[in-house]
Order: sequence, then structure tokens, then C-alpha cells
Amino acid sequence: MKRLAAALLLGCLACAAVHAAEPTPPPATMEGSETLKPKGRLRLLGSEVPPGTRKKLTWTSGQAMEGFVSPVPVFVLNGKGPGPVLCLTAAVHGDELNGIEVARRVLDDIDVEELNGAVIGVPIVNIQGFYRGARYLPDRRDLNRYFPGNPKGSAATRMAHSFFTEVVKNCSALIDLHTGSLNRTNLPQVRADLRLPQVSRMTKAFGATVVLHSVGERGSLRRAATEAGIPSVTFEMGEPMRVQSEQVEHGAKAVETLLYSLGMTKQRRYWGDPEPVYYASKWVRVDHGGILFSDVALGERVSEGELLGVVTDPISNQQHRIYAPTSGRVLGMALNQVVLPGFAAYRIGTATTPSKMSKQSAEDAAEDDEAAPADESDPQG
Repeated sequence: MKRLAAALLLGCLACAAVHAAEPTPPPATMEGSETLKPKGRLRLLGSEVPPGTRKKLTWTSGQAMEGFVSPVPVFVLNGKGPGPVLCLTAAVHGDELNGIEVARRVLDDIDVEELNGAVIGVPIVNIQGFYRGARYLPDRRDLNRYFPGNPKGSAATRMAHSFFTEVVKNCSALIDLHTGSLNRTNLPQVRADLRLPQVSRMTKAFGATVVLHSVGERGSLRRAATEAGIPSVTFEMGEPMRVQSEQVEHGAKAVETLLYSLGMTKQRRYWGDPEPVYYASKWVRVDHGGILFSDVALGERVSEGELLGVVTDPISNQQHRIYAPTSGRVLGMALNQVVLPGFAAYRIGTATTPSKMSKQSAEDAAEDDEAAPADESDPQG
């Protein structure tokens, strides 16, 4: 029954790169068989991982500027039973630490003897940025703008192509872990293109976690994987440069709930009341420069016209109030800081109906976990 439930939940997740004998299995398709493939050896990065074992492999994208290769650890857990291959990635932005800890906890908690299917975990994708405590690559490019990549392009596109080809295409579903961008924080939330039935079903298996419809920026890992036929979501939680226990606990619990829902593990996690799905969101920008002081908290529900915060000019002491343009919930927000006019301060999610789901363009779908450092590139502007 557990295998049948998994098949009904994600359909063809299990029909993709499950436990095939070929070196590079084909990517999942949005329509396909709803039966689980027979188990077998999983081959990845030139190595075979037998059933019932876990192995630490390494992926290298080439040389750093110093001439040294930067090996990236890739953990492969191949279960004894048949099931999907779930890919868990973190630190595509090198300063996002919460996702690294979520990946570590999830991978450490899995009993490979009882695992159905396989889990491929990459806790630190952008290891060069991680070593430097930086969001981006050494050339200041955002790796999450270059997927699926190009083997003959810039350093970022080559790295993206290598990772996408050698790791991601072996997966039948993907969770990409992120945090808010610099000096911003996000409520734990799953972001996904809810227009796609396969992806939409996947979002229902994360327990009491907020879901936000978002097509995703072109070039992001999530969008590239989804367009390649690998149902994918972004899991947002907290802020960068910190490890936040409450955020990490929620993220790990949500991922483990998905594993249970897929019939991959036997560990069931219990949740409280379910969270709503937000089919639209709006960024609220400040109109004046100064120091931002918020009057609302992350996750708070607000009404149209409610005071969100105040921007105070530190020289003239003039204050400018920021009001909610619509009723909804604060899904993301800037930390108190110095802001310039046009700075995106609050992201308000609105629980509209699926029929009113906006058809976002690539620019409209850009989200703050994938945004460039310039605030003008923030989403939903």
C-alpha cells in the first residue's frame, strides 16, 4: 500500500532515474508509468552504489582561480526497496547555511536498510562561495541564474552544466534548499510552479508548510530541473549567514514528511493545523530612504491598510509609514536596516483561488532566494 500511495502521489517520479543499470538514466517526464521500477545498483559520478548502502562521492566542476580543484561532497543513499530517486541540494548560494544543516540532518537520520528508492544529497553545491562566506561564485556570478548551463560558456554556465548533467539528471524529483537574500528572512515555505500537476502534488507532502506559487526565475536550478521533466521545488527558510534552529527543525521535518509520504521511509512526522496555499504574492517597497523599523513579524497575518513599518530619516527625523496594500500574510521581509527608495521590504502572500493563478513571466517570477544583489532585481516589483 505504501508503494501504491507513493505512485499515486507523484506519478512518474518513480519512473525516472530509479535504480537503473545504465550510467546516466533519462530524466523524468511529466507523464509516464505510475509503477515503481525494480531496484538495482545506482550509478553516479563514475561509481556504483549497491542496494542497502550509502557512499560519499565527489563532484568537481573544474579548477578554481588558484588552480586547485574544489571537490564537492555528494552523498548517495541507495535503499534496498524500489522507489524514486530524490535529490536534495543546498547552498547553491554559498552563504545560505540553514539548508546545509537541514540536508545533514535528513541524510544522517535515514536508515538505508529500510529506505525504498534512493536519496542523493549535496549539502554544499557552491563550495567556493561557502569557503568565502559569499553568496556568489568568485567571478560574482549567481550560480542560480545559469542552469541547465552550457559546457562552452562562462565559468558559471560550465559549472551549472556539469552539476546538472552529472548529478541532477540522475534524479526523479528535487528539493532545492534556500534562505532569504542578504538582510532578508523568509517564513519556511515551499515555492513551486503549481500549474504543473506533478509539482503541485509534490507540494502537498511537506506537512504544515506554507506553499507559494512561483514559476521561478529562468536559469534557477528549480525551474531548469522542472523544465527537464524532474518535478522540483524550492524550500525557503530564514536568513543567510546564520544557522537558525527553529527554521532548520521545520525544514528537516518537512523533508522527512515528504520521504514518508513517498513510501521511501517509515518514520512518520506529526504536524498541527495545515497551512494555506498562496497563489499570488506582492512585494511592498519603501518610497523614502532612511532606517527601516518593522511593526510586523515574519508569518504575521495583516489586513489591507495595516501598518507594516516605518522608515525614519536619521538626519531630519522625518518618518514615513508603510501600509499593507492588500490583506495577506508576511511570507518574507527585510531585517531592520538602512534602505533606499524602492527597496523591497515585505512580501505579502495572498490566498487567492487556483483559477486566479497569475501567469508570471520570468521577470515577474524572480524570487528573493534567486535575486541579484541589487534590490531592483528583487521579485514581484
